[in-house]
Amino acid sequence: MNMQDKPILQVKNLTKQYGPGCSICTNAHEEVLEKNYCPHCRTVYACRDISFDVYQGEILGIVGESGSGKSTMMKCLYFDETVTSGEGYINPYKDGMVNVFEQSSQQQRFIRDTILGMVYQNPMLGLKMDFSSIGNIAEKLIAAGDRNVNRMEARSKELLEHVHIPLARMKDEPKKFSGGMQQRVQIAKALSNNPPILLLDEVTTGLDLSVQASVLDLIKKIQRELGISMIVVSHDLAVIRMLANRTIVMLNGTIIEQGLTDQILEDPQHAYTQQLVYSLI
Repeated sequence: MNMQDKPILQVKNLTKQYGPGCSICTNAHEEVLEKNYCPHCRTVYACRDISFDVYQGEILGIVGESGSGKSTMMKCLYFDETVTSGEGYINPYKDGMVNVFEQSSQQQRFIRDTILGMVYQNPMLGLKMDFSSIGNIAEKLIAAGDRNVNRMEARSKELLEHVHIPLARMKDEPKKFSGGMQQRVQIAKALSNNPPILLLDEVTTGLDLSVQASVLDLIKKIQRELGISMIVVSHDLAVIRMLANRTIVMLNGTIIEQGLTDQILEDPQHAYTQQLVYSLI
């Protein structure tokens, strides 16, 4: 990876708060907050000043405990949530010259449909459980502007095979599938529009270990073959160790440490990261 290259995604000072904030917490931020919560006005600062870059073909890991803000950040990147403030630039969209967070909802939908893929922790957020699996994939293709039924069917079959779903079951609804199979259908759907950037939010949580391993293998294989840039969110450092080139550690809505994954695992600087790493050994 050539660091001189322009990042495919740049996020600058992304902030997401729930609540208006008050003179106490906006002025004296850190001191008055309990973790990321203001006891005076009850505002929750889910993400505070998050900045990072993702490069072409790289997997960026984001690790942190529940409530650290990592899933909120992913929802902001996929426009499921509106940011409070901050900038986001995606190179394939208008040459990375416009802040995507300020684009119209129509433009944001276009970015979702053509540039981003998202795999949610809960497959019910990413799939229509009563649609056939092939129908779920076609839905994303239609959103991206495809109208050719034969081409969509061929692409859907190719993707289901790619994620090891037997074609004999392509007409089955995801509600009839196991958790691991549902995640694989979600991955197929997310890949259908050839997105340059794939967002993966806790995709192995709640799966058996053997199923987790097969989903992680699949993600690595896809990344290798297609050269997609990925952001992988997990509270599990073992997942991050297996997938990510670089890692960001989040705590209470802020980034407390970032660097090459090996570096963070071998020589963690922050007390919280040290605790995370030593619990893994």
